[in-house]
Amino acid sequence: LLQTLDCSGNAINTFNFKSDLINRKQAAEYLGVTPATLAIWACTKRYNLPFVKIGRLVKYRKSDLEAFIDERSIKINNFQS
Repeated sequence: LLQTLDCSGNAINTFNFKSDLINRKQAAEYLGVTPATLAIWACTKRYNLPFVKIGRLVKYRKSDLEAFIDERSIKINNFQS
């Protein structure tokens, strides 16, 4: 909650927050896939990629996208022979 002053000096409460939610197109761009691919993954439950439904809208949390990428990171150990 952010308080600002109107032209008379009275305090006005306003909401000022940056949403962590992004739409399917933005999420697809972030992951390097198409929005249709994300829709198929959601429908078939191919991957455990959480999404949020707000009415007919589908949103993704940036933190969930980052976790999705981290879970799929392959660590390669350098073996010396």
